[in-house]
Amino acid sequence: MAAAAGAETAESAGTGTAGHGPLAGVRVVELAGIGPGPFAAMLLADLGADVVRVDRPGGGSLAIDPAHDVTNRNKRSVIVDLKAADGAERVLTLVERADILVEGFRPGVAERLGIGPEACHARNPGLVYGRMTGWGQDGPLAPRAGHDIAYIALTGTLGMIGAPDEPPAVPANLLGDYAGGSLYLVVGVLAALHHARATGAGQVVDAAIVDGTAHLSSMIHGMLAAGGWQDRRGANLLDGGCPYYGTYETADGRHMAVGALEAQFYEEFTELLGLGDHASARKDLARWGELREAVAARFRTRTRDEWAAVFEGSDACVAPVLSLREAPHHPHLAARGTFTDHGGITQPAPAPRFSATPTAVRGGPALPGTGTADVARDWDVPGLLEGIPEPTALKGTPQPTGAPEPKGTPE
Repeated sequence: MAAAAGAETAESAGTGTAGHGPLAGVRVVELAGIGPGPFAAMLLADLGADVVRVDRPGGGSLAIDPAHDVTNRNKRSVIVDLKAADGAERVLTLVERADILVEGFRPGVAERLGIGPEACHARNPGLVYGRMTGWGQDGPLAPRAGHDIAYIALTGTLGMIGAPDEPPAVPANLLGDYAGGSLYLVVGVLAALHHARATGAGQVVDAAIVDGTAHLSSMIHGMLAAGGWQDRRGANLLDGGCPYYGTYETADGRHMAVGALEAQFYEEFTELLGLGDHASARKDLARWGELREAVAARFRTRTRDEWAAVFEGSDACVAPVLSLREAPHHPHLAARGTFTDHGGITQPAPAPRFSATPTAVRGGPALPGTGTADVARDWDVPGLLEGIPEPTALKGTPQPTGAPEPKGTPE
């Protein structure tokens, strides 16, 4: 499969170093976790930052072979026992040389380990200290455990998704963990880095998944206040309530996605679907039930791929619903290099694209501890090499999840 434009082809896992993207020269310390924190650090690494992941003895956090944890691509890993007598000092030595730190422990854990914001800023006043949690650093729920589904449930976003006569649909963990969490952490630390470089003053970035997910619904809240959105799912223009904005089953049990909102797109959609006599139903809410039944019946007459061929090249805003394995082979995504193969893993290429500072998958997932010698040399931290444990996770043994203490962090 075609690699993304400007992509390099280094094949060995865990060889990520500082890149040539727009963040080249930025140094990041990531305290190992799972989920939104590592994904945020991967985004920084994809953009060219030199990301050093501090893993705990025992290896990776996901219960899969660390060589397949794509969120650790383009990084290097060192092993530090954060509970050892010298654990905090090892991290603080890295912090002295870093621009950004990313951690995802529950509030107070980093402080108890001796690597909280106060300790880090004492060693590096210009450090941007990024904190990734589900509930945030304060508030009644701050010390409680949680996961993506709980965060999006509380913000009202989960309740928006799904059919009106069914329970809310679970959108994997993309909406909370990665959209409301990782992306907002990255925006926050980069904004804080801009400020730090202008003033010399670092700061703490409190990125809570509940805050970010709520922020994603800003437009909907405006529509709700204006009376243009009903506070119940499946009753609105963009949540499946509209018959020409939703998904339909095809003859082979697969699905097509329809988003023919504007008049000219709707007209083309109905013509290609063979429902030209329903053109006037677009604005007639009383006929939406009739229109939905007609559209559903038409889609059931052909297979997904047959309908995809019908709508190919049109402006009807209709697309086949593809699986994760199918998506990389779609002609458009293949032409753009939206996915790339690296180290035997098909994965999304770095995004977005940059004309002057192209990004790349420079190295595969950082295997725990394998970057220690290189980081000790490149960051001038020879103490990292003293008494380090063997990188046991190289065997691919499934590792337990969770932060050092207590259990149940958002990562």
